[in-house]
Formats: sequence, C-alpha cells, structure tokens
Amino acid sequence: MNALKSVFNFLGRFLTSTRIVVTNLITFIFLALVFIGLISVLIPNERSIDKEGKVVILNPEGVLVDQEVQYSDFQFSFGQVEQIQTRDLIKLIQSISKDEDIPAVLVDFSGLSYSGPTNLIKISQEIKKLSELKRVIAFSDRYTTSSYLIAAHADEIYIHQAGGFDIQGIGGYRSYSKSLYENLKMKVYNYSQGDYKSAVEGLTRDSMSDFDKKQRKALYDPIWSKYKEIIAQARGISEDNVQNFADSYFDFIGEAAFDNIDAGIEQDYLTGVKSFPEFRSFMIDEFGKDESSDRETYNYITYQEYSSSMKEDKEKSENIISVITAEGAIVEGEISQGFAGSAGIARQIRKAHEDDKTKAIVFRVNSPGGSIIASEIIRDELLQAKNKGKKVVVSMGDYAASGGVYISTPADYIFAHPTTITGSIGVAIAFLTTEDSLEYIGISKDGVQTSKFAGWTPELPVTKELDNIFNNLAERSYQRFLEVVSESRKKDVSEINKIAGGRVWIGTDALQIDIIDELGDIDDAIGKAAALAKISDYQLKYSSSDVSFVETVLSEIFGKLSLPLEKIKFVNASESIYKFLTELAPFNKPSASMICKVCIIETS
Repeated sequence: MNALKSVFNFLGRFLTSTRIVVTNLITFIFLALVFIGLISVLIPNERSIDKEGKVVILNPEGVLVDQEVQYSDFQFSFGQVEQIQTRDLIKLIQSISKDEDIPAVLVDFSGLSYSGPTNLIKISQEIKKLSELKRVIAFSDRYTTSSYLIAAHADEIYIHQAGGFDIQGIGGYRSYSKSLYENLKMKVYNYSQGDYKSAVEGLTRDSMSDFDKKQRKALYDPIWSKYKEIIAQARGISEDNVQNFADSYFDFIGEAAFDNIDAGIEQDYLTGVKSFPEFRSFMIDEFGKDESSDRETYNYITYQEYSSSMKEDKEKSENIISVITAEGAIVEGEISQGFAGSAGIARQIRKAHEDDKTKAIVFRVNSPGGSIIASEIIRDELLQAKNKGKKVVVSMGDYAASGGVYISTPADYIFAHPTTITGSIGVAIAFLTTEDSLEYIGISKDGVQTSKFAGWTPELPVTKELDNIFNNLAERSYQRFLEVVSESRKKDVSEINKIAGGRVWIGTDALQIDIIDELGDIDDAIGKAAALAKISDYQLKYSSSDVSFVETVLSEIFGKLSLPLEKIKFVNASESIYKFLTELAPFNKPSASMICKVCIIETS
C-alpha cells in the first residue's frame, strides 16, 4: 500500500511540475508574440530586400475586396478568408512593372476569388500592362475561367500534366420549388413589385420566367463577350475559337483534364506541361539558382516580401476626399465580411462629414441590395453630408443594384463600369404559410390575443385583411423606391417606372437609360469629386472599421502565426443573404426587401 501511495505521490509531483513548465512556456511564447506585434505596429513595415534579378511570385490567395473588413470587439475568427484590397493589388502590380530590378513575374491566380466580373476584368487589364514591360510566366496545377483571364497575358503558360483546364461561359441553374410546396400543402404568398424582380421565383414557379431569362441574357452575353475578347486578344486566336473551346470541353472534377490540356496546347491556350520539379529546373535555368537557400530553387521573392519594401505614398493636404465602401448585402448592424452593415457605414459617413477637412465623399457601392431600413439609414447619412455642403460621388463596382441603387441616390454624380450590374428597382416580398401542412400531420394552432394580429406567424392562414396589408406594404415600398430614384435623376416617376420593374441593367445600358452619369472606375470618381469640390490638392482617406491598438497588436500576432490555418474557399455572402431571404424567410416574420439575385454572377 505504501509503495502504491509513493507512486501516486510521484505522479502528482511530476504532473504539477510539468504543468508549471508548460504554463511558463506558453506564457513566454505569448509574451514574445506580443512583443513582436508591438514592434510590427510601432516600427514602419518598410524594409530593404535584395530583389535584383529575382522573379516575383504573384500568387494571391483569398478574396478580392474593395475594402478590407476589420473586426472590432475582439471578433477574431480563424475561419475568415484572407482579404486582398483591389487598390493594393493594383498598386503592387504597377510598382513591379516600373521596377528595373525585377526581370520577370510568375503568376498564379488560381487561389483568388472575386465578387463579380468587373474587378476580375480590371486585374486582368493590369496584368496585360505588366506583360508589356516584364516577362510574365504562368504556372498552375489548374486554370478556371477567372484564373485563365489573368494567365492569358503571360508570355508562357504552363500547367501540371495532370492538372485542370476549364474555360466556361457564364450561366447556371437555380432551383424552383413551387410543386414541392404544393406537395407539402404549403401556400406561397408573393407580393413582389416588378415583373423582372425574380428574387422570389424559386418559391413561386417551377421554371424561370421569360422576364428573368431576358434580363439574364442581356447581362451574361456582354460579360462573356468581354471574357472572350480578353482571351482572344491575349493569345492571338479568334473569339469563335474561344466559344468553340467552351462548348467542346468539360472539366467538372478540376483535375486530370488530359483532353482539355492537349487541346489547349494544340490551340495555343497553353505553352506546355511541366511537373513541379520540371518547372523548378526550368526556372533555375532561366533565372539562376538561389545560392542563399538551403533548398534547390531559383532566385525569387514572394509578392508579400516585395510589398513590404514598397514605400507608402504619404499625401499631405488640408483637403480630404473620404472613400467609403458599401460591400456585400445591405443589412442592419455592423459591417462584416460580405455584409454592408448600415450602422458601421453610417458611422463612417458621419465621421467624414463632421470633419471640416472633408471636402467630398466617394461612395464605392458593391452591393446587390438588401434591407429597406438599412438602406434608408445609409441614405439618410449621405443626405446629411450633402446638407453640410460635402460633394458625394458614387462609384459602382461589380454590382450596385436594388438597395445598391437606393443608397446611391444622394450622389451628385454616379460612375459605373461597363460591366457593372445595376438597376433592379423593385421590391421582393414572398413567404410560405404552413397551416394546411400542420393540419395534415395533426397539429392545430389556437390561442388568445389582445389585438387582431397579435401572435400571427406564417403557421396561420392569411386573411383577406392581412393580404391587403401585405400588398399595401409592397406597393408603398415600391412607390417610395420609384420616388427616391426619380428625385435623384430629376425625372418623372412615370419615366423611372418604365426602366424599373425590378429589371437589371449592365453598365453600358444603364448609361443609355440615364440611371448613371458616366462610365468610369473609382479613379474617375475621385477625380470628379475633386472637380466638384473645386480642389486641386487633396489626400485620400479610406474609411475602415475602427480597431483598437490592442486589437491591431493581436492581428499582427495572428499574422505571425499564419492564421487562418487552412485555406477556405470563399463563398459570396450576398449569395447567403439571398438564400436567407428566399428560403429561410418564409418561416420568419415576412418583410419586404430590396435584393437582386440576378446580380450575383459567380466567376468560376
């Protein structure tokens, strides 16, 4: 018994000692990381690197955004995907283009996702300019339409021999569930305003309406034509050839696309195939071996290393043009990744117009719309800025439709890209009731109320009086939308009604029907804002979420730990909000919204 007691005593002392050592070690590591974080924040990040004669590896991974979302109140999420700001990537590409020390760039954009076609086309155009000044080589184990739009400008395009090569057109399918709900004895009530407002068709139909087909084709055709034009010009082939390739080859799995690769080489889409060791040897032969590395590799630097050596443009002026971004579905609350939170955006606008140095606001809208009240909150604050004499210029991004149009209405001037998706002036409201379903399975509802509609839910029937209330809600919301747009565009409501009806328009058509003022990018919008404000010297101030010093330090620490630990495929949050509105909303409180499903064009 004493021997057994001695053993347990020993184990107890051992575990206690081990716990102390491990705790101290963890504490030491944490403090060391905090120290590193403090140094990173307090000391400028610019540093000298040896870049002469080295290839820059340009392989961004994550999602391309107009404005990075920073999380406050310690809302760190290890599941958040890396965000890369469009302006930062463009600035990086332009810097490399002018850098005489850099002989070549290796590009692989297979890990970058886009919210829509406009920013993808913009980056492709920047790579084209880069290829005119530098040798550009592309290598990847797979090319989709979006990554190939970038790679197409390279002097040489290599792929792994068992990789994936897939150029597709634009389009797809959606689910229609009318018959399902009928079989489940669920009733569908649709009060949407506008023949083209197709967001709720999944509930109300078994197939796509002719209106929706018409508007989608009017969007998809010019965007796909632009894709074909980019590829054809870059590779010296015909647009018909690109169309034929898209029609003839299919790579669903994403790897081992041997027939696609063989055809791609034969038709000059690809230069050839190489394994990773073969490509490494090729690059060593072309650019020399890195003698300082303990591995056998070529002379290169990562784009992150190159970026850290770039000097910041430190504009100094008493005049400020504030650039504020609404990106993602418009919702109430704070800004988060993929969601344009009205509270956060309104706070940024207010901060800008309360600053006497702010002479103008450039409002970048990249949103398919969303909540009516959230859109009103954002619009109210922009109107307040105008009341104080601040000029407001809107720059529409990949999409600025429905609620995205609504929040753009206070602008003095509106720009859109040729491929911007806008319009969708209409209101979506539809929901299901389940009273018959519940009765069928033996569930009944009963209760007492102190007012006529207290406690009503979609589990109960819609009376004629309720039907009139919901219909009036939709009609009033739509009429309000028409009036707001007509006032903004200085037109009669009847004129706006002709181009409304929930129909979406591509940027070039939007200019023709006068719901925007000019085709141009955000730089054009900034120039216009300066002209309207009558200032020649100014500094740009990009608004982002407020983050405390402590949170900045913690962000640096997580960055040093290379978190998140896994690569997560980006899923457009606007798609998620659409699914919420059309699939989950029927089982919640019915509400009208300004959302555009058609606007979400996935770039494969």
